[in-house]
Amino acid sequence: MTVNSRRSVFVAMYAAIICVGCFIAVPVGAIPIVLQNMLAVMAGALFGLPQGAAAVGLFLAAGALGVPVFSGGKGGFAVLAGPTGGFLIGYFIGALVCGLIAGRPAADEKPFTVKNIVKLSLAGLAGFAVVYVPGILQFMHVTSKPLATALAACVVPFLPGDAVKLIIMVPLAAKLRPVAARFMNPDAE
Repeated sequence: MTVNSRRSVFVAMYAAIICVGCFIAVPVGAIPIVLQNMLAVMAGALFGLPQGAAAVGLFLAAGALGVPVFSGGKGGFAVLAGPTGGFLIGYFIGALVCGLIAGRPAADEKPFTVKNIVKLSLAGLAGFAVVYVPGILQFMHVTSKPLATALAACVVPFLPGDAVKLIIMVPLAAKLRPVAARFMNPDAE
């Protein structure tokens, strides 16, 4: 199997993992608490650019085409155009930002060095933060709610959960990055 084929398979497998995340959701207000945002941001942390964003892009494409992979088993373009659709678009941007900061994984990367943990923490924090921007903007546009209402409905209730997800994501990504590098990158073989 060629390196590009291996990368494509790995990206598709991770996109499938993000899709499965739709079945793990806790309804809270307008936007449910889901694992998909963590999985999307972690795609960037695990694979860097462009593979992390590609995995999220495949997930979004499947959902836009009607495959029920969005939170609550929903699918279709209407979900992307609805009040929470901006958060889904934010997943892609979050994976891009996280992947840009985390960089390409290396097979010989030492997972739990201070430098690596700080880098992945900053990458994850930036990725999670970026998810909120298009989400808030689209929520405000679709619902005609002011910023204060959007923040109260779409951000404040989810900050503690996202902090916990970040704490889980960083060591998990740190441990798995060398594995991903060995599988995906030709210089790691």
